[in-house]
Amino acid sequence: MKISAKLVAPVALAAAFGLGMVAPHAQTTPQKVAFVDVSKLLAAHPNDKSIKDIQAKAEAELGAIDKQIKAIDAKGASATAAEKQTREQLVKTIQAKAADYDKQIDPKITEIEQAVDKAVNTVAKSNGYSIVMDKTVAAKSGLVIYADDNTDLTAAVAKNIK
Repeated sequence: MKISAKLVAPVALAAAFGLGMVAPHAQTTPQKVAFVDVSKLLAAHPNDKSIKDIQAKAEAELGAIDKQIKAIDAKGASATAAEKQTREQLVKTIQAKAADYDKQIDPKITEIEQAVDKAVNTVAKSNGYSIVMDKTVAAKSGLVIYADDNTDLTAAVAKNIK
């Protein structure tokens, strides 16, 4: 699984925001900060269902192959040469099928991420927010301990996802 810029960006943004707090504040305009629940926004996209369908199909197919591999692994040293060869073939098969599923899912994920980014930008700009963070990442990192519910733009952004 790829490390998404969506996971790194909030940390980088928080660091930049933190540095901005250290700078002198003579004559600076206050910046409005908002939060969104990125996982809810990704799930709100119309193509999320097709991704979940592909993932379910992959889990069913790859899970059956994985079960066969584990059965051979459970035999350990007592596995026959034929079973070991079968295991090798099953591993190659599961890797190839996983790559095929990734090729089906990756473009859909990219499309959804771009749509969410566009919706966040639109809502943030129209409401005068200069910083928008993923509230889950901000909370887990300890960067944000408390935020007023009025700073949550998730619902407004979800309405703008196309």
